[in-house]
Amino acid sequence: MKRIRHHNALQVFESPLLSTSDGLVHFVTTRSGGVSQGEYASLNLGEYCGDEAAAVAENRKRLCRALCIAEDALFVPYQTHESRIRLIDSSFLALSKEQQRAALQGVDALITREPDVCIAVTTADCVPLLLYAPEKKVIAAVHAGWRGTVLQIAAQTVAYMVERFDCDVRQLRAFIGPAIGLADYEVGDELVDAFRRIEPEVERVIKEDPLTGKPHADLWEANRLQLLRSGLFAEHIEVSGLSTYSHPEDFFSARRQGVRSGRMLTGAVLQN
Repeated sequence: MKRIRHHNALQVFESPLLSTSDGLVHFVTTRSGGVSQGEYASLNLGEYCGDEAAAVAENRKRLCRALCIAEDALFVPYQTHESRIRLIDSSFLALSKEQQRAALQGVDALITREPDVCIAVTTADCVPLLLYAPEKKVIAAVHAGWRGTVLQIAAQTVAYMVERFDCDVRQLRAFIGPAIGLADYEVGDELVDAFRRIEPEVERVIKEDPLTGKPHADLWEANRLQLLRSGLFAEHIEVSGLSTYSHPEDFFSARRQGVRSGRMLTGAVLQN
């Protein structure tokens, strides 16, 4: 990934794969450049993790200013580790702010082709994905924790883009962002059993740690396999490879810090 530095010490990462697309602005935020304190320091962008609302609002304002995004054009769902997908279209944009907020409850993936509308998901160990259909100018932002991955939210989002907008899956680009890595993600029987039920190549996703003998999960690979089976070309999928757990200087991590920690945003906007 490529690090981009903005004013006020705000830093984001970009995908080299997606950076070649004209008119597409995308980002993965870091911890730098905000006003939050403690375990939320400093650029916490999650509204539902216990931070002060005023600090989150200021952090989002700084991000929007840095990326030339209108503050009222940034849409982030309230995620529940499920597989609901919300389309951000003209009818959604015509709703009141209260109605829009209600419509974003319990949603883990956003899709839009509206210009100058930024869609993003929050993470602090879960997998964020960005999908882009260049020929149809459609983007998606997906939150895939282990439950969302088991529910195959990435594959469902691809299917939605193909069905609703006739996107050519052979042209789709995908970026799988920073998340907890295989080496850091020791898991229990519930997760192992869930992947055994749905993953035909489970040995590529669940691996035994050679030192402890405990199972670890590779959420990057699980989502990459979903995208490949959905028809994406391997060369059109980029995996960041940066573990949120082992890079505390850049990323929040719920496993490292506890649930009451900050959240990053991973998002995209089609700018005119």
